[in-house]
Amino acid sequence: MNSKFATFVESLEPAFQTLIKMTPVCVERLPQSTPMRGIYLFSDGAKHLYVGRSDNIRRRVRLHCRPGSQHNQATFAFRMARRETGHTEAAYTATGSRRAMVKDAVFGPAFLACKARIRSLDLRYVEESDPTRQALLEIYTATVLGTPFNDFENH
Repeated sequence: MNSKFATFVESLEPAFQTLIKMTPVCVERLPQSTPMRGIYLFSDGAKHLYVGRSDNIRRRVRLHCRPGSQHNQATFAFRMARRETGHTEAAYTATGSRRAMVKDAVFGPAFLACKARIRSLDLRYVEESDPTRQALLEIYTATVLGTPFNDFENH
C-alpha cells in the first residue's frame, strides 16, 4: 500500500473512537461547541444508521430533518422513506423522479415522517477539517458500523 495513503488510513481509528465515545446530543439542542467541519453519525440507541460529512455540521444535520427540506437536502430521510415504502431502486424517469416521489400520496407523508424521526435520533460528531481525511473517515465509519442508510453508489 502507498505509504501516504496508509498514513491516512492508520490515523482514522482514533477519530473513529472519539466519535463513538461521544455522549450523543439532540439535533434540536446542538451545543455551541459543535465543530464546523467533520463527520456526524445518527443512531437510534445502539443501532447506528447514517454517517455524513460536512463543512458546516450544524447546518447540514438540521437539513436532514427540517420539515421543508427538499429531497436533495434531506438525503438520509429520503433513503429511509424509500426503504419504508418499498421504493428502493432509483428510477430515472419523470414519473419515478425524486421530485415526483415526494408528491406521491404514500411516499410524501413517509418522507415527512422520516424527517421528524431523525429529529429524535442520537447525534454524534467529530471534527475533521482536512477534506481527504473527512471523506475517508466517513467511509471508514460507515464500513465499520455497517450503517444501513449509507451507500457510495454513483448516480
